[in-house]
This record gives sequence, structure tokens and C-alpha cells, in this order.
Amino acid sequence: MKISTKGRYGLTIMMDLATHYGQGPIPLKRIAERHDLSEHYLEQLVAPLRNAGLVRSIRGAYGGYKLSKTPEEITAGEVIRVLEGPISPVEFTDEDHPARRDLWKRIRDAIACELDSTTLAHLIQFSAEGNNENFMFYI
Repeated sequence: MKISTKGRYGLTIMMDLATHYGQGPIPLKRIAERHDLSEHYLEQLVAPLRNAGLVRSIRGAYGGYKLSKTPEEITAGEVIRVLEGPISPVEFTDEDHPARRDLWKRIRDAIACELDSTTLAHLIQFSAEGNNENFMFYI
């Protein structure tokens, strides 16, 4: 399974909002500038995150986006599922050989477990400790 730019940039948005949690709404333009990303592309990604209830939008001159829950309450799995769909390394059916089907299910479950046990708070703590060079977004 390879996480696309949608998932990677979506996590970037969410980690930025988590880093600045409690500081009021953050304009998407500021997030785009901080990470050298297209504001237009981030707008496309933040809409499903808002629709899923992971972020809130605030209108007005001092508006922007903020997390709808604390960084400890939002997992990487939630973000990835909203932007990428179901987590599965391969498509498999009940017609697959039982041993292969079991392997695919165990891989899927291990990936889901890791993503679901990793919160935004974990990710920003990892970055703050200077370990971001070794962090891997591909699974």
C-alpha cells in the first residue's frame, strides 16, 4: 500500500493544526507557505476533513481551520481513511487461496492497527524531538 499525496499532505495539514492547537484558527495559506505546498490543493483536501468532522472552519478576516478534537483524539488512521478510503494492501476475495487471504488480512490489520494507534499528538511529538528525518509515510 502506498499512501498518495492526498494522504501525505492531509497528514501535513492535520499535523500543522495539531502543532498550533489552541492558538486559534490557522489560515490554509499559512499552512501552504510553511510547507511549500499549493494552497489550492490543500483546499481540496481540507473539505473532506471538514465533512468528516476532523476540522472546523472559521469564517472572517481572522478565520481559518482548527482541529475539532484534541491532537490526542485524532488518529492517523482517521485522516488516511477520509482521504484515501479503506486501508488494504491488496484487493482480495473469498475465492483467494485461504493462506493468501489470511496473509492479506493480517497485513491489512497490522497496518490499520499502527495507523489507529498513532495520534496527531504522537506525530508532532516525534517531529519536535527531531526524529522527522526517519519518519516514513509509505507502508
